[in-house]
Amino acid sequence: MKKEIEEFLNFLKFEKNASPHTISNYQRDLNQLAAYLKENGHTWRTADTLTLRGFLADLHELKLKKSSIIRKLASMRSFFDFCLRRKWRDDNPASALATPRQEQRVPSFLTEEETAQLLEWPVSRDDPLEIRDKAILELLYASGLRVSELVSLDLEDLHLKERLVRVKGKGKKERIVPFGRQAEKWLREYLAIRTLLALKKQPGPALFLNYRGERLTVRSVQRLVQKRIKQIAVARKISPHSLRHSFASHLLSRGADLRAIQELLGHKSLATTQKYTHLDLSHLLEVYRKAHPRS
Repeated sequence: MKKEIEEFLNFLKFEKNASPHTISNYQRDLNQLAAYLKENGHTWRTADTLTLRGFLADLHELKLKKSSIIRKLASMRSFFDFCLRRKWRDDNPASALATPRQEQRVPSFLTEEETAQLLEWPVSRDDPLEIRDKAILELLYASGLRVSELVSLDLEDLHLKERLVRVKGKGKKERIVPFGRQAEKWLREYLAIRTLLALKKQPGPALFLNYRGERLTVRSVQRLVQKRIKQIAVARKISPHSLRHSFASHLLSRGADLRAIQELLGHKSLATTQKYTHLDLSHLLEVYRKAHPRS
């Protein structure tokens, strides 16, 4: 069963342009399912809906989070769709399984004051890494990029004069995202010292480099954002992705159109963007009271 999983993961990587994080999750989920099927005398070809329901029941008994079970179910559906495409099966046994309802969580985000604190630390002009980190944080907040999208940027994707960046998002979908003057300023400072990070080697096309002159990784960006977040002592759980949430919620609270935010974030569905309407209810109530004739 390993061969089929490998083929599916290659399909995700090369045809669907899935992120390394997504591919890692699918691999872990399908390896777990393969072990269950083998233990119960099944293969990908013989597994039926009842067998898969037994697998999900085991996950419930392990007291896995509902979000994890939902993800594993999505992994199964996608994999068996792939089996159909490859004619390894003539049905998808996971399609009949009901998806558990998930609690709607409000994304974590920084207030405008906290964001200002995060971005306005004193930067040493003698330290190329600090200048790089400052440029990264400014661009993340200015554009709402995912961390995976940021580290995938090449020099040719950046258009400083127009203050635009070309982003390769999920499913190979490209979008053009604007950024502001502060991000432009720090990107110019970073580009002036970028080659210092490459030491004696010729840097590649990557926009953001590590101290060895290689493309920066998602994990490295996560570490640097966490380091800065700790410095402002936020009392709740904030992740690098929270800068993306902050970007969206601050635009919304200042009157930006929800569909425009959807385009900037690269969301396929408006329903995904609508979760940000929960972030600033006070602003929405204020708009309502000012605009509605009988408020």
